[in-house]
Amino acid sequence: MLKTVSAAAIATFLLASGAYAQDTDRAPPPDAKKLSEIVAKVEQRNGFRYIGDIEWDDGAYEVTYYTVDKAKVEIRFDPVTGEPK
Repeated sequence: MLKTVSAAAIATFLLASGAYAQDTDRAPPPDAKKLSEIVAKVEQRNGFRYIGDIEWDDGAYEVTYYTVDKAKVEIRFDPVTGEPK
């Protein structure tokens, strides 16, 4: 009985999370720059070493990267212009 309940709970969670991932309010606008273009801008910044994280949050791309001197840099980019906010 416990295994059946657990499997049902997992299936419900997976179905609910799939619907959440397709929520259009959480997606970049149709006229947004390609993420690869924004990544290329970050990679060209002075002292760039590597990207640690990229998130889509509250209408902007949030990029966390690290420099050659080990500094952590967080920048928010406008999705349409591709420029830092």
